[in-house]
Amino acid sequence: MPTPSWRARLAERRVKPGDGRPLPPFRWWQILGRSLFLLDLEGVGGVTTTFAVDVRQLGDRDDGEVRARLYRDGVQVAVSRLPARFAVPGGHIEVAARASGLRRCHFVPDAGEERQLTPHPRSAEGLRARLHHRHPVLSRVIGVIATAIVLVGVCITVPQLVETISQVPAIAESVGTFTSPIHLPTTVNIMLTLAVILASTERALRLRSSWLDELAN
Repeated sequence: MPTPSWRARLAERRVKPGDGRPLPPFRWWQILGRSLFLLDLEGVGGVTTTFAVDVRQLGDRDDGEVRARLYRDGVQVAVSRLPARFAVPGGHIEVAARASGLRRCHFVPDAGEERQLTPHPRSAEGLRARLHHRHPVLSRVIGVIATAIVLVGVCITVPQLVETISQVPAIAESVGTFTSPIHLPTTVNIMLTLAVILASTERALRLRSSWLDELAN
């Protein structure tokens, strides 16, 4: 078994015991703010244990902190701030997120290849996975378009961001100012921002979000 990195050890130390509450059912109005992933693990004697990872994207009601909660056969056994690393039989479940949504919810076995947990069929991630299963070509086209929009957003956002930073007096005096070659009308900027948000959300539903999505937004 490989030695965990310092990030993994730090994530493990964030894990706290669960309170034993049952897993709340997934409601249709939670589709935009709740991610729920499932994992079946076969143990000794062929007994299958079902683990569930529940993440409220908007944060907890008491403090706004985004946490992952681990349930075993419908009972809460652990909770952690993100990124989280839960110990389960035969490995760990790793959970990480960005502002646009989850970017990782994977089972990392002690031996063998990691695999993504299965999204709840009624969640946004589950609906996106169903689209990919039923219409793989359309799914890939949507994915390519979403990635292209994010890349365009980065190409437009970065020069404008550099221009703004270069106008800070201390920076302007030391290295000079930079003028962005791209200046779009306000309406176009707003439309592009909305398109990038939608594209980043689509990528997050496939757990494909990256630092590019954060930069583009």
